[in-house]
Amino acid sequence: MSKYAISREFFPFSHFTPPISEKFLAMAVPHMKIPGSIFKDKEVTVTRHEIESYDGAEIECFLMSPVSIAEKASCLIYIHGGGFVLPAAGYHYKNAMRYAKEVGCRVVFVNYRLAPQYRHPVFFWDCYAAMCWVYDNAEKLKIDITRIGIGGDSAGSTLSVGVCMMARDRKHPIKFRFQMLPYPYLDARGNSESCKKYTDTPMWNSSLSDRIGPMTKADLNDPSYVYYSPVEAESFESLPPAYIETAEFDCLHDDGILYAKKLRDAGITVELNETKGTMHGFDIVQNAPTTQAAVAARIEYMRRMFG
Repeated sequence: MSKYAISREFFPFSHFTPPISEKFLAMAVPHMKIPGSIFKDKEVTVTRHEIESYDGAEIECFLMSPVSIAEKASCLIYIHGGGFVLPAAGYHYKNAMRYAKEVGCRVVFVNYRLAPQYRHPVFFWDCYAAMCWVYDNAEKLKIDITRIGIGGDSAGSTLSVGVCMMARDRKHPIKFRFQMLPYPYLDARGNSESCKKYTDTPMWNSSLSDRIGPMTKADLNDPSYVYYSPVEAESFESLPPAYIETAEFDCLHDDGILYAKKLRDAGITVELNETKGTMHGFDIVQNAPTTQAAVAARIEYMRRMFG
């Protein structure tokens, strides 16, 4: 691995790269469990829900609600990252719980189906189904349908943007308050300068990105392919405002920059936070000062956008 000026605060993850392969996933994924700690937090009530996806399959969602929340509250639909192939890690759940508590909103945490067992676009349909479930059951879930945001990191950003585009294209009545996108994967072409430069960075790099395409089996000729590579969309009109956060030493750095430009060119408000000394997935180190500042910026943005 080449030497990069990644902050020491991210050690040891600044020296770790997951050995992504189908063999590794078959071994690792069954051992990635939902942390029991989410059910023990006295400030947040967590309930599990099985919802029906487009093909009749059941997918799992968690509803996280601060105990002191208003009867009819704002809601963040949270979609975790993991390259479309890994389930949520512990820090994804921790971030979501923190958003619930500090933003003061309900959080719907979506556990969508994963590649390579399920091919594109199954994971997009699962996340869209979760959005429809939230909207259709808002009264029962005590959610204000006028105050719903969506967001997620990395591949979770792809899925979040994809859901926004699908809702627009299908003329769904939902009006998202925002899309919240830390270190997003939004350009499947893989020809950006950051992709060419960061082929061996820790946590994620373009060499790993190259392994994902064959696993997701995303088809360029599929009409829904644009949701998998949203910067290639023909139109960015009518998409929600965005918070976009980039990591400095990340092959996906330029994805976020390009998407921000596309949105701004379409007249959509963007808040861009370019973190320094960071690698992809840096917020896995929860107590790092840079992580604390970035998560605080996300929370402040969401609070402001929810009003």
